[in-house]
Amino acid sequence: MARTHVTPAGRLTVAQGTAMYVGAVLGTGVIALPALAAQAAGPASLLAWLGLVVLSAPLAAAFAALGARHPDAGGVSTYARLAFGDRAATVVGWCFYFAVPPSAAAAALFGGEYAASALGGGTGVATLTAAGLMVIVTVSNASGLRVTGRVQLALAGLLVALLVVAVALSLPHARLDNLRPFAPHGLGAVGSAAALLVWSFAGWEAITHLAGEFRRPARDLPRATAAAVVLVGLLYLSVAFATVAVLGPAAADARAPLGDLLALGIGGSARLLAAVAALLLTLGAMNAYWAGAAKLGAALGRDGALPAWLTRGSVAGEVPRRSLAVVAVLSFLALAVVYVVGTGIRPLVLMTNGSFVAVYAVGVAAAIRLLPRGPARTAALLALAAVVLLVAASGVYLVWPLLVTVAALVYVRLARRRAGLVLPAGAVSEP
Repeated sequence: MARTHVTPAGRLTVAQGTAMYVGAVLGTGVIALPALAAQAAGPASLLAWLGLVVLSAPLAAAFAALGARHPDAGGVSTYARLAFGDRAATVVGWCFYFAVPPSAAAAALFGGEYAASALGGGTGVATLTAAGLMVIVTVSNASGLRVTGRVQLALAGLLVALLVVAVALSLPHARLDNLRPFAPHGLGAVGSAAALLVWSFAGWEAITHLAGEFRRPARDLPRATAAAVVLVGLLYLSVAFATVAVLGPAAADARAPLGDLLALGIGGSARLLAAVAALLLTLGAMNAYWAGAAKLGAALGRDGALPAWLTRGSVAGEVPRRSLAVVAVLSFLALAVVYVVGTGIRPLVLMTNGSFVAVYAVGVAAAIRLLPRGPARTAALLALAAVVLLVAASGVYLVWPLLVTVAALVYVRLARRRAGLVLPAGAVSEP
């Protein structure tokens, strides 16, 4: 297929692109998932971290190659349309849109757990804090307020600094005895830990939306990707090792692992510092989630992939309040269900990760179809192997993106029938 032609007019440099990549991938998960992974697999969770770092390299390379060859703001949705047509693009859009409510509730609870740890509260305090965070981002987005790109990068810098300080100050307390028994739940539990950790590695596709903003996408995007893979891998592995080697068996029950690591290095007052940092990071991440999802919903309404009622706000500069309301209602509903049923954060994380894996599967399949023979296509084939492993690890939580996919296809078919645009049997829409 011919290369999408876009005249390079962006200003992003390799260093800036690397910073944005690191900010996109290093999300709220790193402040809580090391403990959840240790709970699932014990010290063997380190194998899950290492495996995902290795597997993320070809995945990131495949998306970078797509972004360099087809620099378009549509990202994975655009690649799906180019490779497989409008239906595939609609499925990707729905998977992204309906992954936000469970992910937003989970992110809010991550921050809430740090507040509860610092204040000595329980699940009620964590849930109330999470609800407060969700109210703040809903009101700010409905008012048209935005966290600027510079503030987002500053928050990403704060997260990196927090991780480095926590690891550096806590490592003197590490004990090799804490690595034994290495696999208390068996090596099969490594797959369960990996299914949780997909959250921490989601984001390699995010920078493709900004591919056209690079000065030289074909050269700078792959370089920024390579640098980000190395930085993110080192940070994740360092935090995961410190969590297991320093906290030992207590890591599995840690509500705020970074706070615990800082408390060992600085003192108990560090928990409050960690809580404040976690809340700021969570607000920044949730603002990005909700702002992006609200715009996506409006765009899907405009394109006929969701009800036209959501279209208002799809134009640049407008506030997509209707789509935002849908995201907010579904997010509060997810939070309420988790609180009432008492399932904890884990199901929300796994539901979200199932959607990410589905999007990655479509994106990698598109890369194999669109990229020419060479190193980039080889990376896409390796990424396909990685996605197959992630699909196997996701298990029953793939039911959520499967239901979303079926709903998307049924909706599009009914919408076309109402509009008198039903395709003949066997026909396929053109990209």
